[in-house]
Amino acid sequence: MCLNLNEMIMEYNQKASQQKLVTYTEAKKRLERYCIYQDRCHKEVEQKLREFRLIPEVIEKIIIHLIEHKFLDETRFAQSFARGKFRTKHWGKRRIVNELKQRHISEYNIKKSLKEITEEDYINSFHKLSEKRWKQLKEDPVQRAKQKFVQYLQYRGWESHLIFEKLSELTATK
Repeated sequence: MCLNLNEMIMEYNQKASQQKLVTYTEAKKRLERYCIYQDRCHKEVEQKLREFRLIPEVIEKIIIHLIEHKFLDETRFAQSFARGKFRTKHWGKRRIVNELKQRHISEYNIKKSLKEITEEDYINSFHKLSEKRWKQLKEDPVQRAKQKFVQYLQYRGWESHLIFEKLSELTATK
């Protein structure tokens, strides 16, 4: 099998040089750099390899190489994704979970990534974001402001019970 795969790679490399396609070695190096630049999930790497029009066996061998040499690590990707989206875009857990599911991340890695966000940071971020948004809406009629407030926070993946508790608190003071 291994010899057969190596023969396939050699054959592919010959065709690649004739048709000006990316060779196995070039693709492997490009993907190493691609993964070094930023943590990637398997789906992104597979998509990038398909853009190079590689045969499935070569794609699989490159992915195995990336995993073995720690260029590709789905747990690390999920954790940095959750941390980053929470801190920079102020996403709630629901949005983070949905985005990770779209990238075909396992439930285990999703749960592990959410542990990167402390409960205290999560609640503080929610209160800060919701109060900022409420101040932006104070010129709107109350009913319209409530609607925009809820939509804004739901779109960012914050839990409904938090949103409506905060809405009650903010409207009681208005």
